[in-house]
Amino acid sequence: MNATNILPRPLPSIPSPAKVTRDPLEYLSASRLKSFHTCRLQWYFHYIEQLPSKVSPSLLVGKVVHAVLQAWNLARWRGEDCSIERMELVFEACWIHGCEEEAMIWNSADEEAKEKAGALSILRHYLTHTPIPQEEKPQAVEVRVERDLDAHGLPPLVGIIDLVRAGGKIVDFKTSARSPDTFMTTHQNEIQLGCYALLYREATGQPESGFELHHLVKTKEPKLIVTPLSPMTSEQIRRLVRIMESYVRGIEAEDFVPSPGMHCSWCDYYSECRRWKGSSLDR
Repeated sequence: MNATNILPRPLPSIPSPAKVTRDPLEYLSASRLKSFHTCRLQWYFHYIEQLPSKVSPSLLVGKVVHAVLQAWNLARWRGEDCSIERMELVFEACWIHGCEEEAMIWNSADEEAKEKAGALSILRHYLTHTPIPQEEKPQAVEVRVERDLDAHGLPPLVGIIDLVRAGGKIVDFKTSARSPDTFMTTHQNEIQLGCYALLYREATGQPESGFELHHLVKTKEPKLIVTPLSPMTSEQIRRLVRIMESYVRGIEAEDFVPSPGMHCSWCDYYSECRRWKGSSLDR
């Protein structure tokens, strides 16, 4: 079987300047909201000035893993071959495609080999130990949903949900270098899961039954940590709407200021930030 013929379409992509609309209020998304509230100036450099950002090996690994899990879920949904052997072929195709699409420049062949082996290792571990039975047919896979928020005076909310298990349980896949802390995981992902809840309820007319965060941890010995979470409460939804309102007001006021913190260590726009003189358009 030719691996390149089984590449899932569309392959999940990493946002790049050419793919990002210049109208920041055309729609809302979990990634836009989280980016804005992490650092408004970083958000401005990415979404308005559309400065290029570097694709790191860990980001590529996350993209490829996500693509393979998408193929696995689609195969289960269609009743097709979803074996580990089949997914290894998909992985090979996705790795080649991902490196080409992102024009990855490796420091050495050994670096690429190490990253590739690590990604394949956590995938094998996940497919061997996943709590999702292969015969369980998903309710939805990589579905794009839009919700009108006119009643709140807000732009529409748009998002893509990785997986909805039978019974309305929303699953999100994540790769990480260390085991997640349950409390911090819940807190850090509340915006994303809240958006998923609103979108799921719009699409089905029913509340979600809960959430599962599946962390594929890239330690020496791969780990799978599943964090089950309850459905979004009305209080959490109110918090999310306030976050959305703050996003819109900040953009309308062009309130793009830096928020120094730990995230600066891996920010692609550190140099631009240091040259910032107090105005988004004056660096």
